[in-house]
Amino acid sequence: MGKNKQSIGPLFDTLGMERVRTILTHTYPYPHEHSRHAMTAVMVGCLFFISSDNMHTLIQKLDKNFKWWSMYFCLIGFFYFFSSPFVRKTIKPSYSNFSRWYIAWIFVAALYHLPSFQSMGVDLRMNLSLFLTIYISSVFFLIVFHIIFLGLWYVGLVSRVAGKRPEILAIIQNCTVISIACCVFYSHCGNLAVVRENHFDRRTSSWFSFSFWKKQETNTWISKFLRMNEFKDQICSSWFAPVGSASDYPLFSKWVLYGELTCSGSCPGLPDEISPLFSLWATFMGLYMANYVVERSTGWALTHPLSISEYEKLKKQMKPDFLDMVPWYSGTSTDLFKTVFDLMVSVTLFLGRFDMRMMQAAMSKVPDEAKNGDLFYDHLSERDDLWFDFVADTGDGGNSTYTVARLLAQRSLCLRLGDSTRRLRRGDLLLIGGDLAYPNPSAYTYERRLFHPFEDALQPPSSYKAEHIAVSKPELPYGVSEMKQYDGPQCFIIPGNHDWFDGLHTFMRYVCHKSWLGGWFLPQKKSYFALKLPKGWWVFGLDQALHGDIDVYQFKFFAEICRQKVQENDSVIVVTHEPNWLLDWYWNDVTGKNVSHLIKDYLHGRCKLRIAGDLHHYMRHSFVPSEKPVYVEHLLVNGCGGAFLHPTHVFRNFNSFYGSSFKSNATYPSYDDSSRIALGNILKFRRKNWQFDFIGGIIYFILVFSMFPQCDVFRILHDDSLSGRLNNFFSTMWRNFLYMLEHSYVSLVGTLLLTVASFFFLPTKLSRKSRAVIGVLHVSAHMFAALILMLLLELAIDICVRNRLLATAGYHTLYEWYRSMESEHFPDPTGLRARIEQWTFGLYPACIKYLMSAFDVPEVMAVSRSTICRKGIETLPRGGAIIYYASVFLYFWVLSTPVVSLVFGSYLYICINWFHIHFDEAFSSLRIANYKAFTRFHITPTGDLEVFSLAVDKVPKDWKLDSNWDTEPKEPLQLSHLRKFPSKWTAATGTDPVNSVRIVDHFVIQRTPNSTADANG
Repeated sequence: MGKNKQSIGPLFDTLGMERVRTILTHTYPYPHEHSRHAMTAVMVGCLFFISSDNMHTLIQKLDKNFKWWSMYFCLIGFFYFFSSPFVRKTIKPSYSNFSRWYIAWIFVAALYHLPSFQSMGVDLRMNLSLFLTIYISSVFFLIVFHIIFLGLWYVGLVSRVAGKRPEILAIIQNCTVISIACCVFYSHCGNLAVVRENHFDRRTSSWFSFSFWKKQETNTWISKFLRMNEFKDQICSSWFAPVGSASDYPLFSKWVLYGELTCSGSCPGLPDEISPLFSLWATFMGLYMANYVVERSTGWALTHPLSISEYEKLKKQMKPDFLDMVPWYSGTSTDLFKTVFDLMVSVTLFLGRFDMRMMQAAMSKVPDEAKNGDLFYDHLSERDDLWFDFVADTGDGGNSTYTVARLLAQRSLCLRLGDSTRRLRRGDLLLIGGDLAYPNPSAYTYERRLFHPFEDALQPPSSYKAEHIAVSKPELPYGVSEMKQYDGPQCFIIPGNHDWFDGLHTFMRYVCHKSWLGGWFLPQKKSYFALKLPKGWWVFGLDQALHGDIDVYQFKFFAEICRQKVQENDSVIVVTHEPNWLLDWYWNDVTGKNVSHLIKDYLHGRCKLRIAGDLHHYMRHSFVPSEKPVYVEHLLVNGCGGAFLHPTHVFRNFNSFYGSSFKSNATYPSYDDSSRIALGNILKFRRKNWQFDFIGGIIYFILVFSMFPQCDVFRILHDDSLSGRLNNFFSTMWRNFLYMLEHSYVSLVGTLLLTVASFFFLPTKLSRKSRAVIGVLHVSAHMFAALILMLLLELAIDICVRNRLLATAGYHTLYEWYRSMESEHFPDPTGLRARIEQWTFGLYPACIKYLMSAFDVPEVMAVSRSTICRKGIETLPRGGAIIYYASVFLYFWVLSTPVVSLVFGSYLYICINWFHIHFDEAFSSLRIANYKAFTRFHITPTGDLEVFSLAVDKVPKDWKLDSNWDTEPKEPLQLSHLRKFPSKWTAATGTDPVNSVRIVDHFVIQRTPNSTADANG
């Protein structure tokens, strides 16, 4: 439909009619189409009917069916842990919705085979047959209704909001609720609401013989509770009574319900009463349609003069649409696969073969590197003092990135420092130390993970256009003729390793050819730069690419700057992305040789501070005075700009760099907190990384694929003692492991591949022997868990088969039962079913037949298993074998995914806290948005550099429009940094970052006339 249909409709638009308003305003911000409340009501009603009918049976048989109740408890436990990441959450990816439907399918399919569930009087086979019929009818009916309603909107008979097409998922969900409600009522009230006299007494005569119930049962609370059965009968007789007879509604009942017109009124034996099931279904459908029409036509819609597109846009303006933290362990994320591909291409193509830095040098039009205006900037050097900020590793989760950007954008921050309060002014300069967006550089990740949070924190000028390409930088704001006159915040950025995954293409487009990052002006033209600051301070921003070092052209530029412009008493801050002092110590490696050469042989002790990101924590080390030459006085790492948290305790023992001794003066979080946070891998790995299911479930199934089925698994229970059964259980595990080594192909290959992957997954800083031992232990833990789950699944199936709960007939047991019950409870005197089968060429019964077989996965699995155990796997056709292993996988996946996450999370915890390895893998799994920080510098009028590191312990997860920002007058050409309230969002719950930010480190680097300077830590 065209855009003109977003209004009230083309017909009324042509007539120029005004939309009618109504006093029936909707209390919700938007018509709610979900069925959460209806589902809750249905579940409460279901529990009421079950408890009223069968609570006495449940109490009586609880002590007699311990074995089945134990199986019931384990089944529910595994399904709960599988679905726990989605409990009380609305997760946008389709996998979460798939998991909910998947769980409902195989969980119900398993439940109705358990005798303890059948003893509660819930006949799921009858409910299933009714559900299929009612569900398909409901879906068809609602689709037709929505098509008609859209047609009415098209001609202008209903309001414009009706033009929003309903989601098919909402229709399916509402049809599911309606069908379940009808099944629950029918299951516990019957087809006709006939009051059953003495029903309770007959059903309970056997267990009322117990002396406990004979003694004044009417005075006990249990007997009063059991009286709910009488109340339920009253509900059935009043709410579920027949609505009339065929004589009351001759045309409706005889034609629609009983098909009398198909036999010209001559069909004998037709029932006279109309089924209350149909009237109940019609009531539910009528309520749904009435609610939909009221909401779309006479409620919320007519009181709001906005079209759908306009309202959706306004709704987004009331709450930010930030992205979540990157799921690094997702087995379904295309972004991660693209990241791996880009990394392989970058390492192969760009590393040493085609380097964007080389092209930047080749495009330089100035022969003298020190005079290159594209790389050298001195417009800030004449100021009396200067405030500037440093942040790195920004573009991960939107909440964390915006938290840091909001703090950076404030005009000033008043913070406690010791016994006094300091006002820290907003930085005139912002330095970003790389890794602007995760997991890979693209237009989408840069815009959604970097630019949007920064633009919400400090808006760009009104003339800014996102698609604009800056051809001739700097493109100064209106009324500013040169860089020295601009008094707003500016930004210079160096790329990180993630920015290099596409050969620096996205970085060049969004940094070097854009003029604004939010309200921060971007004069930068290349990926590296030299800034001359006031009082003899310099900033060298180095581009280390993917190999942790600068290229020769970059080295030449900074060497010329050192010789020609940096004075003997000047002080230099070297900014790199990677903190090679920590990483080289950790990996026992030597990198950044060109950077070391520049610092040692050209700066000659003038490098007062080295800053880097890459590691997502805060650490500062200061030199220990000695007789040895000091090339760098302070080493500072601050990668807390928005990315997930990294540990600090694994770097606890670092103490030397460039031959000088260093001591740790500040860490954030502390070593103890860092070690404690790692415990989350055991408790939270799957909740944080539920998309890892795709990989973990398949791996576990491959490990035990060749061991299905276990035909003699029941002998585990032959021993009466618990110790004997455990001994049999583990003996069976060992025999299966030996079988896998001797006879298996699929499982053996899978185990070997997993062992090799575990060996190479371990960091190379360990010896090969250590890697082999840890890798084998890791795989052994997974194999042990997979074997246990396999035996438990096989044991449960075998118990059900031996008790004739499964594999009692062929694949179509449920369908055959359904046909028998259908002929008994829903007679067809007109032969309508036979005619439908003829009209549909046999598709009508065939579809129901195979859908029921597909639903009853346990029966299919048990029948195939019995065939294999009797005749061997060779007798099963290829299609039958595929069906068997697919049905086994459906249940084994649910059992294995929580366990594989627990084992792998425990492995990461042990490695990070015991061996201090996997610091990246063990904390990226936690996806921690908290513990965010940045560093604010102040060059004082005396030339000292005062350093403040600011941190926020807890990042808000929910935001709302800042009323102060919204009500503040905004002039058309006013730049956002001049506003008192520059940021759009404030915390909706908890403490706002502006109020919770604190100083975690403070020190001063003094500048003296000598070539060396004292430092106060």
